[in-house]
Amino acid sequence: MLKNRFLVYIFVVFSLILTGCAKRGSITGGAKDTIPPMITRSLPDNMSTNFNGNEIRIDFNEYIKIKDINKQLIISPPMDLAPDITPTGSASKYIKIRIKDTLEPNTTYSFNFGQSITDNNEGNPYSQFKFIFSTGAYIDSLTLNGAIKDAYTKETDNFVTVMLYEDNEKFNDSTVYKERPRYVTNTLDSMINYSLQNLKAGKYHLFALKDQNNNYRFDPNIDKIAFLPEPVNVPADNTVYELELFKEQRPFKALKPVQASSNRLIAGYEGKGEGIKATVKNGSETVPSIITQFPKKDSIQIWIPRNITADSLQVSVGKNDSIRDFNVRLKEMKAMDSLTVSEVQKGGLHFREKFQITTSTPIVAIDTTKINIINKDSIAVKYTLAHRQFEQLLEFDFAKEEEQKYTVTLMPGALRDFYDKENDTLVVKLSTRTYADYANMRLTLQNAARFPLIVELTDAKGEVKASHYSEGETRINFDNILPDKYTLRIIYDDNKNRVWDPGSYLEKRQPEQVIYHPKEIEVRENWDVDEVFNLGG
Repeated sequence: MLKNRFLVYIFVVFSLILTGCAKRGSITGGAKDTIPPMITRSLPDNMSTNFNGNEIRIDFNEYIKIKDINKQLIISPPMDLAPDITPTGSASKYIKIRIKDTLEPNTTYSFNFGQSITDNNEGNPYSQFKFIFSTGAYIDSLTLNGAIKDAYTKETDNFVTVMLYEDNEKFNDSTVYKERPRYVTNTLDSMINYSLQNLKAGKYHLFALKDQNNNYRFDPNIDKIAFLPEPVNVPADNTVYELELFKEQRPFKALKPVQASSNRLIAGYEGKGEGIKATVKNGSETVPSIITQFPKKDSIQIWIPRNITADSLQVSVGKNDSIRDFNVRLKEMKAMDSLTVSEVQKGGLHFREKFQITTSTPIVAIDTTKINIINKDSIAVKYTLAHRQFEQLLEFDFAKEEEQKYTVTLMPGALRDFYDKENDTLVVKLSTRTYADYANMRLTLQNAARFPLIVELTDAKGEVKASHYSEGETRINFDNILPDKYTLRIIYDDNKNRVWDPGSYLEKRQPEQVIYHPKEIEVRENWDVDEVFNLGG
């Protein structure tokens, strides 16, 4: 018995010793590989001159993969025929480039692979690898540097194409729409700075594009553009050329209406919609109609009577001297003529807000004797009412008190629409907070270059939460703003139309200047914030 216990004891001790040894000798995976792949050789050599072939091979010290090559690879000067680059999608120790385009004589070519080359195992990128060769006797080595910003928003687009066109007898205003540039680079996905390299000496026109279809040509319908008004000289001094991207406002153009219901047409348009008009005819007879904005679209709604007897209607849409005539064929469809009324604010109403309601159909008559606003003590509150028919919006403005409850009532018949429909009873209950739940900002502007200007407070999404139009004021108060983090934006309103205007390439007009406060401003409940905005610094 004693012997058996001794054997068990020996067995347990021996097991513990083995376990300890196993722990001390455990195998780990080792340090993670963070070294990018390296080139072992290339044919021809990088930076070769007098190149006259059509194939390049680059060998690496380990297996690599190529990813996003269509987006990452930048070839300067651009080629009309894209080269074949293999292999893609599989691991390999080499890259082969087969050139299909005819190379220009005495020209330096640059293949910038961006972040497209990575090792096979860990995905370590060989960042900004460039393969450069010249079809002439030397490599062009001049550079031009700069930065990209958005002309209006604080955030700048990525993958912005920067282009140089030679300033010669072939260059004219249409060149950027039709021809590829002489030199090109791209900010790719992580930079706002750019560097055009391996340039020849000369005078050039400098552009930037948010090139949506990657064809190195300006399409004003979809692309943003930036340009300098005068050519630049290469070699340049240490000037950093800042380019401000903007989307041009297209000239107004009405598009063909389509039937949305038996009593409603929808017509799209390009450009600004303010002042747009529409006329509807059935033969020689003018059809009564009302136009309203289609919500959140560059389109209008053309409301017509129900049950028109006609195979088609003649519709004229336009503004000023830009009017187009269309023939719209009609088909049997259900009518959209029921009147519904909806409140924009539900429950709470802030001191800076006006109470708004929207209607499903356009309103043609309002009976204010059937509309009332009372507070929690059942005392009638005076209000003013604005009817914005184009937006199908009614806006009530009244003095608001702290911790007050308001009831807005629209009795039946308060509103009558285009189809002689009247509203049902609408009762909306609203409440206000205390002034201590909000903050006040006292803003002082310094060194404003000119007036008028627009001062805007925007939130993290870039939405304007408060604004002020100054024709000379430098002390501006934003009272009862919600606690939040704000960005201050100044717009120099040079044409005095109270909105920011983009530029125009053909008019050689730059966008209106926008300046952002350098830091985000946090305001909290019951705070009074004094802020100085130095526009000259």
